[in-house]
Amino acid sequence: MSKALDHIKILDFTHVQSGPTCTQLLAWMGADVIKVERPGVGDATRKQLVDVEGADSLYFTMLNHNKRSLTLNSKTPEGKEVLERLVKTCDVLVENFAPGALDRMGFSWERIQELNPGMIMASVKGFGPGPYEDCKVYENVAQCAGGSASTTGFRDGLPLVTGAQIGDSGTGLHLAFGICAALIHREKTGRGQRVLAPMQDGVLNLCRVKLRDQQRLKAGPLKEYSQHGEGVPFGEATPRAGNDSGGGQPGRILKCKGWETDPDAYTYFITQAAVWQKICDVIGKPDWKEHPDYATPPARLPHLNEIFGAIEEWTMTQTKYEVMEICNPLDIPVGPILSMKELAEEPSLRATGTIVEVDHPERGPYLSVGCPVKLSDNEVVVERSPLLGEHSEEILGEVLGYSAEEIASLRESGAV
Repeated sequence: MSKALDHIKILDFTHVQSGPTCTQLLAWMGADVIKVERPGVGDATRKQLVDVEGADSLYFTMLNHNKRSLTLNSKTPEGKEVLERLVKTCDVLVENFAPGALDRMGFSWERIQELNPGMIMASVKGFGPGPYEDCKVYENVAQCAGGSASTTGFRDGLPLVTGAQIGDSGTGLHLAFGICAALIHREKTGRGQRVLAPMQDGVLNLCRVKLRDQQRLKAGPLKEYSQHGEGVPFGEATPRAGNDSGGGQPGRILKCKGWETDPDAYTYFITQAAVWQKICDVIGKPDWKEHPDYATPPARLPHLNEIFGAIEEWTMTQTKYEVMEICNPLDIPVGPILSMKELAEEPSLRATGTIVEVDHPERGPYLSVGCPVKLSDNEVVVERSPLLGEHSEEILGEVLGYSAEEIASLRESGAV
């Protein structure tokens, strides 16, 4: 079965997380991703957070599936020649170097266009053009600069970063989308172009509902926020809202049976207006159906603490799974707080390829996430990450047309 991108060659100059997330997604869709690494060193994450001595770390292996590794010293004349041939041969160059790094290597955008007018050059940066464009950015910095941290956490506590890697992996997702759009555009025009995905921009895109609320503040208090019902005035900026729902239907995380000893014995419960009467029956409050303080969504807003307190009295008598079993047939939106252990052991996620087990020659079997996007005609088989330089000779010979003697000479020169 052919893959959606099996005619595309990616020159992968990325490292750590944001760029490798992007190129791994493209590899899962069939692209031939050639990961270029420094001889003897490779991607820094190969040796970060090592849990199996002598083996590539999970940090590396889980971000570099379905790729080929080529070691290359582009500082040597021979290595620079190999790089030029790669630029001429490949369709997309993806990089997340520090600003100006490619220029210093002699591969400015103008030079790349000379070598390959159809080349798409895709970059991850911390910030877009502006006062901070040369600043170095990591995951948590991006979350803070993109509006996530200021709107995450509880009103009376510190800003918080989220466990979801929305800065790094989120930006990788955005960049992959941009590359696919640029490839389609090239099919129509024959021209390559630059694709830029700043991490701040990506985080802000994922925080759009908070930007929505920033504008709504001009019209008055955000009535669906808990602090409105508590009589706490709003300031000038979108506040932290704890576990309130981001939509117009109030929701909170509530304790379930066993919460005293299980840190994940909780459920998320949404008081959707369409099923309010069913909620009243479930929690034993039938008189709330017609009571003027509870019968309509606007009437309920000042009483959310009382309402969720009553719901929690009921959820504490059920496990988080029992809450699901009772509420789902009634169309009441709830969801269990699932731990990483529970997700790793969930059979349905294994069956759909969302969680996969991969075998590695150095570390043995390990779990990883699989492709989160499913295409009916393009099954994704997750292949292990490459060892450092594992495919150097294969790429030099099959992709670039070097002879065995030329490859030997490149090795002798230290170029690969």
